[in-house]
Amino acid sequence: MSRIGRLPVAIPAGVEVKIAEGNVVTVKGPKGTLERALPTEMEITLEDGQVVVKRPNDLKRMKSLHGLTRSLIHNMVVGVSEGYKKELEINGVGYRATKQGKKLVLNLGYSHPVEMEDPEGIESTVEGNKITVSGISKEKVGQFAAEIRDKRRPEPYKGKGIKYSTEVIRRKVGKTGKK
Repeated sequence: MSRIGRLPVAIPAGVEVKIAEGNVVTVKGPKGTLERALPTEMEITLEDGQVVVKRPNDLKRMKSLHGLTRSLIHNMVVGVSEGYKKELEINGVGYRATKQGKKLVLNLGYSHPVEMEDPEGIESTVEGNKITVSGISKEKVGQFAAEIRDKRRPEPYKGKGIKYSTEVIRRKVGKTGKK
């Protein structure tokens, strides 16, 4: 059995889960609603306030889908009840971010400012050199944070660029002069 797949997903108070035809799971909570079509091979059931995922057989593909399906449901439940948040830091002289309505404007040492529109359901805020990306979909929050980071990745010599707040940049030693 899959260690993750066999764990039931507990449904907190205020969260409602519906399983429709073709394994379309809709999760409704205080922060919003998420809907996702999950693999039809898996058997998803609601049992006394918990979502249980079962697999039909032990083929390698079914084992893979078992844990994935359970994780996706769990992420949806956590998203609508608590939400997800990623924090990024901007390091470097003259590097800064500002917010203009739904646009995130990044000055990252290029000849032009980089403008990024907040995707549907995702909100970004700027405080000093910190950018916070938040929303109910773990996938969308992570993707948008990765796209922001991609605009100027941290470099190993001075540590300039955009990095996740939990990320540690491995520093390299620069050139040394001749004696």
